[in-house]
Amino acid sequence: MTARGWAAFAAMSLIWGVPYLFIKVAVDAGVSPAFLSWARVALAAVVLVALARRAGTLESLRGTGRWLLLYAVLEIAIPFPLIALGEQHVSSSLAAILIAAVPLIVALLALRFDRAERATGTRLAGLLIGLAGVVALMGIDVAGRPDELLGAAAILVAAVGYAAGPMVLKRHLAHLDARATMGASLALAAVLLTPAAALAPPRAVPTADALAAIVVLGLVCTALAFVVFNRLIAEVGPGRALVITYVNPVVAVALGVTILGERPGVGSVAGLALILAGSWLATGGRVAAAKVAQPH
Repeated sequence: MTARGWAAFAAMSLIWGVPYLFIKVAVDAGVSPAFLSWARVALAAVVLVALARRAGTLESLRGTGRWLLLYAVLEIAIPFPLIALGEQHVSSSLAAILIAAVPLIVALLALRFDRAERATGTRLAGLLIGLAGVVALMGIDVAGRPDELLGAAAILVAAVGYAAGPMVLKRHLAHLDARATMGASLALAAVLLTPAAALAPPRAVPTADALAAIVVLGLVCTALAFVVFNRLIAEVGPGRALVITYVNPVVAVALGVTILGERPGVGSVAGLALILAGSWLATGGRVAAAKVAQPH
């Protein structure tokens, strides 16, 4: 890898490792999950639609409206508020670890929807190992705490959306310009989230920390991340670029511990190790290429 490639890899490992920290900061400051999700999505949509329009690629989306809508629902409109809702009850570290199970859920969904990604042999063993990690996390660190169970369940449902969305992208949208696809999807998601955001506006002016978190989530963790990630793919290829999927949760846990003072329990540590190992095996040492345009 070139120095530019390493720089882009390091940037993406950090950028997609920090959303959970900033989500936690915002919801703990009283920003509702619906409003937080709408604000970050709207900010990112403005940037990416402008980039796509400047590149003249929006016209390529004609005739793909229903698939863009489905992708927006599965990948953005459902997961973003659910993760924020979950982080009202659990730590940012635990949220990141649960989201790390996305490759495992992809493997599970593939049993029904995508033969090319079906798990057999070593990949099946990896799936079982990873699921054991989820069970360890839920059974040791969360069991017996109803509010945390609710939060963890919401994040797991979000992870299902993160896993299903790329399947729609792979089958129906992969041939389109990614800037246009993501910009349009974010714009649609912003429209879908508007009623919920209107019903749950901030009761007071958000704190400076909360406002900064919203801006970082929208402009850095979504819009800028997409641009940098595409540069990373151009430098090192999609296979190497997607290794960040295994680095993100480690970054998120480290940030939660050092900045928020979180203390992951035994179940979280064991769960993280098993989920990452299982995900690596379940995906054959890679992550489905369809995840390239996945926002975080």
